[in-house]
Amino acid sequence: MKDGGEPDERQKLILNSAWAAFAAYGFRKTSMNDIARGAGISRPALYLHYRNKEDIFRSLAQFYYDEAAVNFEAALAVSGPVGDVLGGALLAKSGEIVETMLTSPHGHELLDTKSTNATDIAEAGEARLGGILAKWLDAGVQAGRVTLPAPADEVARICLASVKNLMMTAGNHEDFERSVRTLGHLVGDGLARR
Repeated sequence: MKDGGEPDERQKLILNSAWAAFAAYGFRKTSMNDIARGAGISRPALYLHYRNKEDIFRSLAQFYYDEAAVNFEAALAVSGPVGDVLGGALLAKSGEIVETMLTSPHGHELLDTKSTNATDIAEAGEARLGGILAKWLDAGVQAGRVTLPAPADEVARICLASVKNLMMTAGNHEDFERSVRTLGHLVGDGLARR
C-alpha cells in the first residue's frame, strides 16, 4: 500500500481478486497464480506489490478494519433510538467481508487464517473499533441518552466480542444479521435512558 495507507487501484484489484479466490478455494488452496489471474496481471507483477499470499491476507485484514472503522463511525453518527443505531452500526462495521465469510464454504478457514496470520492487525482493529464505540457511549451518557452499568470501554468490548461470537456461530448471513440487530436492541434498549 502507498505509504502504509489506502491501497492504490492496482492493489485494490489484487485484494479483490485475492478475496474472491480465498472465498472460492480457501486460503490454503489459493495460489498466487489464482490471485494474479483474477486481477488480470502476471504473477511477476503481483510480486511487485506483495511478497506472498500471507502478505496479501494481512493487507486484506488491514483494509477490512480501516473500512469497518469508517462504516462504524458513520453508522453511529445517525440519529434514532439507541438500539436501532447500535444494531445498525454493529452490522455496518461487519461489512461485505463478513457476508462473504458467512456465505463461503471456507469462511471458518478464513477466520482461522485471520487469527493466525493477522493477529496483531485484528487486535489493533478491534481496539480501534472498541474506542469508537466507547466514545459514542460516553457521548450518549453526556447527552443524557444512555446509562452505563460499567465503564464505556468495557461495555464496548462486550458488544464487539458478542458480535464476533455471533459471526462464529451463525448458520448463515441472514441469521447473523438478525442476531446482530437483536443484540443491538438488547444492549441499546437496556442502556437507553428513559
